[in-house]
Amino acid sequence: MPPVSDFIQQEPNDGEPATEQTDAWVLFDRENVYIAARCWDSHPERMVANEMRRDNSNIFRNENFTVVLDTFYDRRNGYAFQTNPLGALRDSQVSNDGANRNTDWNTVWNIKTSRFEQGWIIEIAIPFKSLRYRDTPSQIWGINLRRLVRWKNETSFLSPVPRAFGTLGIYKFSSAATLVGIEPPAQSRNLELKPYAISSVLTDLEAEPVVSNDVIADAGFDLKYGLTKSLTADFTFNTDFAQVEEDEQRVNLTRFGLFFPEKREFFLESQGIFAFAGVQLRGGGSFRPGRDNPNLTPIMFFSRRIGILDEEAVPIRLGARVTGRAGKYRLGALNIQTGESQITDADPTNFSVLRLRRDILSRSDVGVIATYRTPAVEGGGSNGLLGADANLAFFDNLRINAYYARSNTSDIPASGDDEASYFGKFDYNGDRYGLVLEHLFVGQAFNPEVGFLLREAFRRSFAQVRFSPRPQSIAAVRKFSWEADFDYITNPDGSTVETRRLTGRFRIEFQNSDQFLAEYNRRFESLDEEFEISDEVSLPIGEYDFQDARIIFQFGPQRTVPGSISYRQGSFFSGDRKELVFNGRIEVSKNFNLEPVLSLNWIDLPEGDFTTRLLTTRLTYAWTPRVFLSSLIQYNSSNHSVGASVRFRWEYQPGSDLFVVYTEGRDTAVPRFPLLNNRTFVIKFTRLFRF
Repeated sequence: MPPVSDFIQQEPNDGEPATEQTDAWVLFDRENVYIAARCWDSHPERMVANEMRRDNSNIFRNENFTVVLDTFYDRRNGYAFQTNPLGALRDSQVSNDGANRNTDWNTVWNIKTSRFEQGWIIEIAIPFKSLRYRDTPSQIWGINLRRLVRWKNETSFLSPVPRAFGTLGIYKFSSAATLVGIEPPAQSRNLELKPYAISSVLTDLEAEPVVSNDVIADAGFDLKYGLTKSLTADFTFNTDFAQVEEDEQRVNLTRFGLFFPEKREFFLESQGIFAFAGVQLRGGGSFRPGRDNPNLTPIMFFSRRIGILDEEAVPIRLGARVTGRAGKYRLGALNIQTGESQITDADPTNFSVLRLRRDILSRSDVGVIATYRTPAVEGGGSNGLLGADANLAFFDNLRINAYYARSNTSDIPASGDDEASYFGKFDYNGDRYGLVLEHLFVGQAFNPEVGFLLREAFRRSFAQVRFSPRPQSIAAVRKFSWEADFDYITNPDGSTVETRRLTGRFRIEFQNSDQFLAEYNRRFESLDEEFEISDEVSLPIGEYDFQDARIIFQFGPQRTVPGSISYRQGSFFSGDRKELVFNGRIEVSKNFNLEPVLSLNWIDLPEGDFTTRLLTTRLTYAWTPRVFLSSLIQYNSSNHSVGASVRFRWEYQPGSDLFVVYTEGRDTAVPRFPLLNNRTFVIKFTRLFRF
């Protein structure tokens, strides 16, 4: 069978044939779709291949190969499967022509890789049961293949993708090729049962009453049933997420909270259906240095509000979800019942979400969302939200997003636009030029209690312009970028300026994949109440003008020690600030690596001086892509804590796991040795049955 080949470069020379040949084949039988590829390489000794952990973002920084499948051939949604020469697995669900990417979604598939003297070979098997597609005997799918040759920083595609989209262009299904002739099995019950058994030992000295070496044994299950080839029902009973990786600590020097992404498996599948107005819950694979502005757009449905309160787990007793599509409609419906928790003082709570989206034009959609929670966090009654949005895509590089939403919390009076929020965004993202215009309003009483709101009661106007030439006369440089942002935030009626920020950036992307960024920020903040920025250090009510400069250098993955280092210095509220941040990766062997992170802030204020220190080290040993041991050690001076976790995962067959997890947290505010706050030891066993 002759292969498809003749991949086309996107980088560095757009439209030219790839310099390293790739041959690919697509086959199928009654159970699986197969994608095979032979990746020729003129210097295989230079290949970057050092990551075996499943779903780790560092797979993207290796030599890698990605296949995307648009199984409904709607030119906007589908699946992505990625691997490297070590056979690592990374899968994701993609929606809205790449605007939303769920990289934490997992399904059942198999991969085998091997090396030969002139490159490496890939064999991927994806069961039909792992995909959703139209209920027709013969299928028409979209398909694209991408290869990254990391040692020479070259990106090529089977079906060319506009350069402006970068490596994320693989998710642009409107540019994908067409695959015909796939014939899936005629009959399939498409039923999955995944029971679990867990045993744990828990100590929590901060709980009331104190928990000390309590032994807990439990069991539960998830059930998945294919209502149709394209519509799936999920059920969960007595769900437990003890195996989920611990959140990474951060330093927060703002007046607002922090956003932590969802990591729990049950909530990750089809997450993109629930996305509202184009808000991206998880970042993509490309490095964008200098983007430290928080995304203030409200998230109407954020699944971490279910089963988590004050960073503590709340038991999920029962849940059901229906997701998928029917014709031009995409549907997501969810109902979850949580139990009470003595640790968090949580009452039994019911959560409901309904999301409906209608495809229009070639790559656009409109939709509605409704959420409901009872009892509400505030007022004790109920909280609901209703919203409508439009996500419009024109030409190759232009997107327009808009929404209008209203919330209602019983027992809390409101009037007019107090309970409303609306948003509009114009985004032109060409390769050479870029322009973003946004306006966002959040009313005084807008309260999405099944969502996430970083900042309350404000009106925001934002503009960004970009110029990104590609110099032909400088061989070492691939691209320059000049950017300017203007952020203007007032109270809801626009009478008082709360935040104003002007930012200028200059970025260099080198041909060898190194990057450099220089940034200047000028800010204004108005505090209408005292702000405790650190222990025993508070900023008084008033207006503050300050400015700083920052430089970042990102070392490419081909370096001996890849990573980034940044330094910031300037004024900060009423005083001065210096910041040093280092992120690195040390490869001891192809199986063992260390990823240290160091963040230091030196703050000098008239109200008091303080230093923040955040030290994180992740150690990983991977025997195979499905068996690894990882440890995360974190010290954060801001909250006087030191924590450690050790996590062993063995995916003994696709979709079935054994987890052994140990975590502990200690208080460093006490003298001498840090005092134990909590400790957990967990053994969890899951088994996937497919019928």
